[in-house]
Formats: sequence, C-alpha cells, structure tokens
Amino acid sequence: MFSLFYGLWNHVFSKTEFHVLILGVHKAGKTTLLEKLKSIYLKGEGLPHDRIVPTVGLNIGRIEDANVKLVFWDLGGQPGLRTIWEKYYEEAHAVIYVIDSSAAASFEDAKSSLEKVLRHEDLQGAPILIFANKQDSPAAVSEEELARHLHVKELDERPCMFQAGSAFDGDQTWC
Repeated sequence: MFSLFYGLWNHVFSKTEFHVLILGVHKAGKTTLLEKLKSIYLKGEGLPHDRIVPTVGLNIGRIEDANVKLVFWDLGGQPGLRTIWEKYYEEAHAVIYVIDSSAAASFEDAKSSLEKVLRHEDLQGAPILIFANKQDSPAAVSEEELARHLHVKELDERPCMFQAGSAFDGDQTWC
C-alpha cells in the first residue's frame, strides 16, 4: 500500500512546471490564443470565441502532458495594465508575444512594448515566440513585412521564433 501511495505521490509531484507569459497590446488576440491552445491540448476545454472578453488583469491556463506542466499567464494589454507585467517576469520561463497583424495602427505601440519586454533583466535569455496573429484577416500584413517593421533580426541573442497564424481558426504552423 505504501509503495502505491509513494508511486502516486512521485508521479503527481515529479512534473516539471514552466511558466509562459502571453503578452501583447490590447486586442492582439492573447486570450483567443490561450483558449485555442486549451481547446487543442485539453480536448475542447477552451472558451468558445463568443465568450472571450478583453482581459482585465490576468487569465491563467494550465496544460499538462507527460512530465511537463505548462502554466500560461495571459496578461491584459491595455496601457494601464502593462505596468503589472513586470511582476510576472521573474518566474517566467518563456514569452509568447502576440501582435495583431491586421492592425497597422498598433504596430508602433506593439514594437515599443515588445522592446521593453526584451530589455527587462528578469527576462534576459528567456525564449520568445512572436506570434503575428489574425492572418485570417484581409487587412493582415505578411509575416515578413511585420518582422521587418519590428526589426526581428536585431533581437538579442535569446532563442526567438517568429510565426504568423490565426488564433481564431487555429491556422498556425507551430502547433
């Protein structure tokens, strides 16, 4: 009996946990991305699109697979809420930075915000995925055009990936 309990205890508490920040300016599609990931990896447990509202503060999503737990922190992107992002940096293992590729008017704000994230000392070396979201929109700029605008090639030495896709319909090459 003890060995069964010990084995269960070890299984439950032996999983490695990683914290992933989902950041980006307001209405970039961060929560939609989180809910899409949950629906893919948790067999349909994500919120339907018509129930997703702008994040005021924080949404948390957890995905477990084999011996890994991923904890996603989806943080609100309104200018007044970005000041709380730093409180989560120290415990973050990776960042997904979401950009609305169909909202050219928000590119400068997104670039400035991304640069602040990349410069923060608590995130030095943390891998980053820049996700050019809303590629399903006719107004979306190409992955290459957005990468040029953001000067992705000039990022520091951290592991970095730049992908375009749509969190709404799940069309992305990295899932």
